[in-house]
Amino acid sequence: MKKPKVAKAITVSLVEDDPGVRANLASLIDGTPGFKCQAAYPDGPSALKDIPGNRPDVVLMDINLPGMLGTECVRRLKTIAPDVPVLMLTVYDDSEQIFKSLMAGATGYLLKRTPKDKLLEAIREITSGGAPMSRQIARRVVQYFQDVSQIAATPQRAPEVETLTEREQQVLALLAKGHAYKEIADLLNIGFETVRTYVRTIYDKLHVHSRTEATLKYLGR
Repeated sequence: MKKPKVAKAITVSLVEDDPGVRANLASLIDGTPGFKCQAAYPDGPSALKDIPGNRPDVVLMDINLPGMLGTECVRRLKTIAPDVPVLMLTVYDDSEQIFKSLMAGATGYLLKRTPKDKLLEAIREITSGGAPMSRQIARRVVQYFQDVSQIAATPQRAPEVETLTEREQQVLALLAKGHAYKEIADLLNIGFETVRTYVRTIYDKLHVHSRTEATLKYLGR
């Protein structure tokens, strides 16, 4: 009888200057089945030296790092390892830091006060093509672009949005509000894998690769 295949653990690299926070995150990841802390770095330069060769599944990145801010580290990392997704994990919830991170190439943005189970769920989501954001962060993203739209002109949604089915538009609206895949599944009474399928279709139709890009098109920016 063939032995059942063991699912590959999700490898995570940490970039965090606080030794206590770094140790706690490493302990959480290594202590959770299906996850492995591949490496932990105290600053940007050491992370940039090793991560491109190690190719973790996800990088958790702080912003307030010594010598080089996390946003700059993300920007440099994405030029040499563009396929490595970066999830910002920080105390900063101001719009400037959020958009600096997203524009630098971060795939998601969570606050350090995020519950442990939500953090692990976000790591899983990012490896499935998602772009997790804390609810309050997603609200700031939406509010920012709504404010910009009101100042500039009446927003017109991207024409591609009109090609989405009614259900796809419902999923997109919930994505734009920052809901995780599981929450969307519960709210729409559909399966988790069905949500993933909808998101892939939405990204294809909108010609985007992330939640942030999809939200911009949804808001007409």
